[in-house]
Amino acid sequence: QVQLVESGGGLVQAGGSLRLSCAASGGTFSRYNMAWFRQAPGKEREFVASIKWYNTITDYVDSVKGRFTISRDDAKNMAYLQMNSLKPDDTAVYYCAAGGHGRNPTVYDYWGQGTQVTVSS
Repeated sequence: QVQLVESGGGLVQAGGSLRLSCAASGGTFSRYNMAWFRQAPGKEREFVASIKWYNTITDYVDSVKGRFTISRDDAKNMAYLQMNSLKPDDTAVYYCAAGGHGRNPTVYDYWGQGTQVTVSS
């Protein structure tokens, strides 16, 4: 059983940056694909980015390409989401996920509790 805990959210002005962290415990972190999803009020949970465990290939939703970077540090059991040039549309609760693949949130086995990101205009 893997436990995930996100941190790093907050309030930032448009154009600013935040770095989200996801601390994993209870499993073999290095063997899990990791992903970030987000959910804005009244909207479905949306894929943001993912990174594979065996070749660190990354994938991003088009709306964040060139602004967000996903990474992982297997030695520390950590995943990160560096978010630059933030926009008000990026406002959402951001979730770390593990144990799945691709962009469909239903195939991921493990989830964190989420961290709020609010971008003011």
